[in-house]
Amino acid sequence: MKAKTFGELKKSGYKTKSIKEELRDNLMEALKSGKQPFEGIHGYENTVIPELERAILSKHNINLLGLRGQAKTRLARLMVNLLDEWIPIVAGSEVNDDPFAPLSRFAKDLIAEKGDATPIEWMHRDDRFAEKLATPDVTIADIIGDVDPIKAANMKLSYADESVIHFGMIPRANRCIFVINELPDLQARIQVALFNILQEGDIQIRGFKLRFPLDIQFVFTANPEDYTNRGSIVTPLKDRIGSQILTHYPDTIRTARTITEQEAKLVSGQKENIFVPDLAMDLIEQIGFEARGSEYIDSKSGVSARMSISAFENLVSAAELRALKNGQSKTSVRLSDFTGIIPALTGKMELVYEGEQEGSKFVAEKLIGAAIKTLFESYFPKVESWRRKIKQGHINQ
Repeated sequence: MKAKTFGELKKSGYKTKSIKEELRDNLMEALKSGKQPFEGIHGYENTVIPELERAILSKHNINLLGLRGQAKTRLARLMVNLLDEWIPIVAGSEVNDDPFAPLSRFAKDLIAEKGDATPIEWMHRDDRFAEKLATPDVTIADIIGDVDPIKAANMKLSYADESVIHFGMIPRANRCIFVINELPDLQARIQVALFNILQEGDIQIRGFKLRFPLDIQFVFTANPEDYTNRGSIVTPLKDRIGSQILTHYPDTIRTARTITEQEAKLVSGQKENIFVPDLAMDLIEQIGFEARGSEYIDSKSGVSARMSISAFENLVSAAELRALKNGQSKTSVRLSDFTGIIPALTGKMELVYEGEQEGSKFVAEKLIGAAIKTLFESYFPKVESWRRKIKQGHINQ
């Protein structure tokens, strides 16, 4: 039975730990027992995951650097599995105060008043994840906090009183994993405020300088393209991020297929009534590989793994639609059904000037044709060898 008061918590022998210690200890236990803490992540077994594990063991804040659709946020969310299942907090605390080391004025006053009778609540690890997409309009008040005039009026307090502060997202994520996506899009002055939190452990709000040693595991994500196009990570902040880990796209069709089959959202009727040959699955993934090397597509922007997932869903739906119109209950995917995936391709490609001139539909059709040609050559290498010899005049037609 969980303790309900601070006194009961003390008697239970509970030992408080920082979030980075939790992650480190639980990762060590998982590795010793052979468990996979990052289940559902494929293609990173020998690259990204070992680097992420080293960063966790080093108790580092982490920056995941990679193109779109490379499971950066997914990795950060899976880190929640390495937290303790339950942690105690002071009941009613806005910033998840640890009863053994309270931060807020509210918690300090409550413990001073009630002592061992201070009420305790328990917070599950699923609630210890916070996420913010960095955009140019994000303010200091949003992520750190500001003076709340309504609170000051209701409590009849001066603006100089610490109790009138309204905490932002970061203080409210105390003892949690906090993810900031697309970090370069954050204004430089807010990035400066972040590195002050990382380095000094204090926050500054409207003249208040609070020694507020927040206990947070920061995970940042960034796209290399953003370093030049939309902004950059300020040098002092980059210097205070312990580990920068580069993500990547799947290296093989087999890995890409595993991801697509895992993530695609098919209804039970589609799974039962639409047969998808292995060749069709390989072709879907080959289109993604062709796109990443296409002269019509901006390689710096990348081609998300979501393109293959959406294309696969459209392919199955195209076969299903054909079967419904022909009065069939079951069918198999055909090559003609691949025209139905074009809408899934056109919206997920950043075209260069030449691609814009040709049009996204033309580029999509070109990619499908290139993928078919590549797979044909892999299945029938001798035919292509003879065709080349005929073209070169070594063999008479």
